[in-house]
Amino acid sequence: MGPAAPWVLHVDLDQFIAAVEVLRHPELAGRPLIVGGRGDPTERAVVSTASYEARAHGVGSGMPLRLAARKVPDAVILPVDAPAYTEASEHVMETLRGLGVVVEVLGWDEAFLGVETDDPEGFARRAQAAVLDATDLHCSVGIGDNKVRAKIATGFGKPRGVFRLTRDNWFDVMGDRATIELWGVGAKVSKRLAAHGIETVRQLAHADEEVLVGEFGPRMGVWYGQLGRGIGSAVVDDSPWIARAHSRETTFQQNLTSPAEVEAAVRELAAQAFADTVAEGRPVFRVTLKVRYAPFFTQTKARKLPAPTHDRAEVIAAAVTLAGQLDPDREVRLLGVRAEMVMPEGGDPVERTPIRGRL
Repeated sequence: MGPAAPWVLHVDLDQFIAAVEVLRHPELAGRPLIVGGRGDPTERAVVSTASYEARAHGVGSGMPLRLAARKVPDAVILPVDAPAYTEASEHVMETLRGLGVVVEVLGWDEAFLGVETDDPEGFARRAQAAVLDATDLHCSVGIGDNKVRAKIATGFGKPRGVFRLTRDNWFDVMGDRATIELWGVGAKVSKRLAAHGIETVRQLAHADEEVLVGEFGPRMGVWYGQLGRGIGSAVVDDSPWIARAHSRETTFQQNLTSPAEVEAAVRELAAQAFADTVAEGRPVFRVTLKVRYAPFFTQTKARKLPAPTHDRAEVIAAAVTLAGQLDPDREVRLLGVRAEMVMPEGGDPVERTPIRGRL
């Protein structure tokens, strides 16, 4: 008998944050539950997660908390408790490592597993049972011959299910679906693809590479073409995650109405972001400023420093320079500053997964 076949499994905890809160508050089971901000829908904040009962009413992550409360007037709204979610996540990941496989953590609620087995569905069920037994949390598992297919497969298995997506059934399952259903294609990219007559996964898979490169550049153009065919890395990497950057962001309860107010806020955020980089011991080489004007228009501006620096004043000055480029006549409801660091091996950082980066 030959060696067992290699598989990538994607484990995704079901409604993770809401599920953790229900474990702490069992009386909330079955009720519409929304977690976001400080739990006060009169304040400016967004939904971090919603239970399936709340999602049935159209509530989703990233939605303004005030709007979510209007959609589900009888929902229970709780504040975000990051330490509790971190603790629960670490317990889950240790449980998965206890299965004797390589575990690549993607975030609080998801991870890739590198598995060698002739029964991937059986292993997936073992993983689900182990997590449930150890943490009382349910998860879904996607099975793939690479990360892209495993990640997308999970969506078909939710909740509490298992689904396999490989080269053999890729086009049967995904071919006629909209490109936005691919992992890594958002609303903006799907609109740019549609402008070239590329609306389905199958059309993307067979698109002219020159067209994609012309629209997205030589790296991303080729990557999107491969994504349409379900091509991706099958290497599960359990090396410790290294932060590319540190960000600080604030949504103001009252709009900022003057350039002086904006500059003061940017200075404070830049100082906080820089302080977070000090513990890393790595110099900052790029500063990015995120602004959300009222009512809800968002922009980002970036500035690469003349040279990587450990100088706090240089980082703050770069952020202030970017703030000077903002529209002085528009009210500001959110600001964020991101300080991007040189990676340990030197040079500009390259994301291990080019899909999850955000300010």
